[in-house]
Amino acid sequence: MKRRQVVTGGALAASLALAGCKQDAASTKEARSAQKITWKMVTAWPKNFPGLGTGAEFLAKAITQMSGGRLTVKVFGSGELVPAFEVFDAVSAGTAQMGHAAAYYWKGKLPEAQFFGAVPFGMSANEMNAWLYHGGGLQLWEEAYQPFGLKPMPAGQTGVQMGGWFNKEINTKDDIKGLVMRIPGMGGDVLARAGGTPQALPGAELFTALQTGTIDATEWVGPYNDLAFGLYQAAQFYYYPGWHEPTACLEAMVNQQAFDALPEDLQKVVEMAAMAANQHMLSEFTANNQRALETLQHEHQVELRQFPPDVMEEFKSYAADVLQELGQHSELSQRIYQSYKSFADQTQKWLAVSELAYLQAR
Repeated sequence: MKRRQVVTGGALAASLALAGCKQDAASTKEARSAQKITWKMVTAWPKNFPGLGTGAEFLAKAITQMSGGRLTVKVFGSGELVPAFEVFDAVSAGTAQMGHAAAYYWKGKLPEAQFFGAVPFGMSANEMNAWLYHGGGLQLWEEAYQPFGLKPMPAGQTGVQMGGWFNKEINTKDDIKGLVMRIPGMGGDVLARAGGTPQALPGAELFTALQTGTIDATEWVGPYNDLAFGLYQAAQFYYYPGWHEPTACLEAMVNQQAFDALPEDLQKVVEMAAMAANQHMLSEFTANNQRALETLQHEHQVELRQFPPDVMEEFKSYAADVLQELGQHSELSQRIYQSYKSFADQTQKWLAVSELAYLQAR
């Protein structure tokens, strides 16, 4: 009987202890869910700049509102907390919990990142989203950023961009030789092979560099952004299409430790807000680009020009070489290249009988 009492008493004590642990865990979880968290978001764009800067603001506001104020995100424009090209390092180091930029800016430290920004003659915004969300692209992106303690997410698409602003006419491929142009990522590598000199400059420096003749040409995004920057005051010729960026996939990068410290529901809030921001930006550019282009042409007498066929063919040939060579950089880049190329080949077949056929019929 005594032994039974001891066993029964021990079991009761264990049950009470277990119940206490569960209660403590529940209380800890409840307290964690109730706490207020503030994040810093550093960006590569001027504060509230149309399209890109407002896209970062949209993301921050969405996270704040969707979390009911439990997670507040404060946005810092380029140069306010860190320079535009130091966003990656700042978020990796934990100086800020979040960043908003373009992946090809980090080609010097992570060449594979370029696949997730813009590929010359590559996939459009809709194709890119399909690859990232449903074709394994996002998982490869996460693998590339993991050694830096970063979690990347698509958080903005520009759609097809313009070819850029030029202070001289481009009539043949010989006019590219010696051209000094602001153009980042793989597009810059293509330009170099065609005889030009690519420069990597943050957006805030473009107008002055173009106006003073430090560069002969610059690409940025498209009419909506370019009008806001006043680039029409520094160059006469506006070329299309944006062969170098059929879209720019912009990124929200999050410090992995900061992300892991969030309750699960707030982690999902961040992910869903980034997805919403991704679609919101594409819609914003689509809605505003033609209006801005008409303003540039009719109010500011900008001369709209199309790249000559021989120039486009040369760019396309070099782009294939650049992409293939990047795909041989590492074992990871080989897997990214194969995934990207296979997905692009498949979607191109579908687009031929869907969107392309429809647009031609319309």
